[in-house]
Amino acid sequence: MSEPDAPAPVPVPVPDAPLPGGAVMRLVRPGDAPALLAAYRRNADHLAPTEPRRGERFATLEGQAERIAGQLREWEAGRTVPWVLDGSGVPGAHPVLGTLTFTGIVRGPLLSASVGYWVDREHTGRGLAGQALAHAVAYARDALGLHRLEAGTLLDNTASQRVLLRAGFTWYGTAPDYLHIAGAWRDHHRYQLILGEVEPRP
Repeated sequence: MSEPDAPAPVPVPVPDAPLPGGAVMRLVRPGDAPALLAAYRRNADHLAPTEPRRGERFATLEGQAERIAGQLREWEAGRTVPWVLDGSGVPGAHPVLGTLTFTGIVRGPLLSASVGYWVDREHTGRGLAGQALAHAVAYARDALGLHRLEAGTLLDNTASQRVLLRAGFTWYGTAPDYLHIAGAWRDHHRYQLILGEVEPRP
């Protein structure tokens, strides 16, 4: 007799989070594809030094729609949390001001996730990344029950390093040739934040 199928995981709700200045941090939606495409096109030069090279389909509406659908499937499976920084409530701002994403959410004895983010070039230096990261840290601790978050930056990305340090992350090492960024394998500084002494579930 075959074993019954395991119940599908129930995704943890992701409530909208108002940020100072009128932006809202919320779960990505299928209808965000046009605004995300416009944001990536607008920020192409800004993001190029810190991003992997993308295929041509990434810069199409269909490519963005496929990417969002994949992110939402991963969220439903409990492996990622894809937020957008919605600028609809910010006077004169674009609909999407950036993204923040948890990837590689692992349960068991590790209880960890990786965090990555970017902010529109017109809104850097205004505290938006720090505000979003502070909310994400609280969500990881209180809603997801994680023990640890980790992040990496290129060695010369001092702006992102300041955001991480202000959020309580600590540097714990440098990984040689860690990610293929802007056409080359690049060393990365590694940071982590211990969220609390959480007891892993069996």
